[in-house]
Amino acid sequence: MGVLYDYFRASDDEAVAELMAAIDGGPVVREGDSPVEDAVDGKGIDPSVALGKVVSFALGRPWGTDVIGDQLVWPEGVGEDLEYEGPWVVVLSERARDALAEIPDDRLPDLADRWSHIEELSHYSDTQPEVMLSRLREFVGLARRAGTSGDNIYCWICL
Repeated sequence: MGVLYDYFRASDDEAVAELMAAIDGGPVVREGDSPVEDAVDGKGIDPSVALGKVVSFALGRPWGTDVIGDQLVWPEGVGEDLEYEGPWVVVLSERARDALAEIPDDRLPDLADRWSHIEELSHYSDTQPEVMLSRLREFVGLARRAGTSGDNIYCWICL
């Protein structure tokens, strides 16, 4: 099945811990249901690499692991446990949130086209530029709403 990624916005790490307690650790986006929060189904788009690459395209800089700047926020104490298989939640940096939020709408098609050709997405069948444009619009919309509300963007991850 692979790794699952749900991106959502929340006010802070405490709100995330409360949400995870309320939904028994996730997922945030549930098949056939409305998302528990303002959320985007990541469909195999990991924060550090796949999302990081489109953010690096938007910023006009080379990709690096620091582009997204994600940090583990939930659950506590699993950062060093190599056996832990999830779920867990990371927070994306404000810089990454703002970079997504500030992408002008007229740049989205070009960025989506470039994004659709990254190696990390090559094993998926639904990465045509028009599909990736729709996904990019979802991420940009989430980032804009998060920025307007002063929220952070989080990613729920589960193996």
